Amino acid sequence: MMNSAMQMMQMHEKDLSMMGMDMAMMQECMEACSACEQACTMCSNSMSGESMATCMGRCANTADMTNTMMRMMMRPNGMHKESMMAMLQAMITMCGACAEECMTHADMSDDCRMCAEACRQCAMACQKMMDSMMGSMAGS
Repeated sequence: MMNSAMQMMQMHEKDLSMMGMDMAMMQECMEACSACEQACTMCSNSMSGESMATCMGRCANTADMTNTMMRMMMRPNGMHKESMMAMLQAMITMCGACAEECMTHADMSDDCRMCAEACRQCAMACQKMMDSMMGSMAGS
């Protein structure tokens, strides 16, 4: 079942395909970003104590970035390909850093373990989206 945002984006599919944006891949990336945002928010909220400050901060920053990434993808008319590529790269880097930090606590916290997995999935979806866009840039 397709959500309303994706139905609305299909109305702009012509604009997106001209920029090398694959709609199915974009939906997969947005879903991974949404899952990551939720996991990072929950993980950050479950932390306590000074020893968890780095993890809390990385989770909160990753949640903010994933939300921004989704909003960028939902604005096809204002999309700038180079900025999108830079944001995807930043997402891959931040998700990797968050997953790495959460894995240091995974044996003590299911929240951290689940957050790390959501971050890895998001990074992979962003990488796929970026690879697809790079392929279309090379073909242009």
